Amino acid sequence: MPAVFPSIEWLKEFENKLNSDEHYAQVARNWEDDMYFIIEPDGNLKTENVMYLDLWHGACRGTEIAVDSAQHTPAFTLKAGYTNFARVLKGELDPMKAMLTRKLDVKGNMAIMMRNVPTVLDFVRCAREVTTEIL
Repeated sequence: MPAVFPSIEWLKEFENKLNSDEHYAQVARNWEDDMYFIIEPDGNLKTENVMYLDLWHGACRGTEIAVDSAQHTPAFTLKAGYTNFARVLKGELDPMKAMLTRKLDVKGNMAIMMRNVPTVLDFVRCAREVTTEIL
């Protein structure tokens, strides 16, 4: 099944990957926070997409396309234009550098994020592996 980013199919493939990847389960065993991806329209994306991920101890307890960003109150919100999300997924933009240069705006405790760089990087690896096509 093609996993075109962003789509509900991509989000479900990502959830399945997170729940079946042994390396991610080990690296993220202490992660206890949920998050939003808020993908702002630019480039080929014409409408905002809000994706919710409930991450807990190396597993993804659920995902959904949120109606709006007020639907949940996650510990982290990653917000950027579609082009920057796509660049991260294609490996053209390092995720940590994107956060530090605000190409990917992070709301939440950056100390937690920085203490968990291996988890963040493996999370991105899993996202890249399920992304077969960019919109």
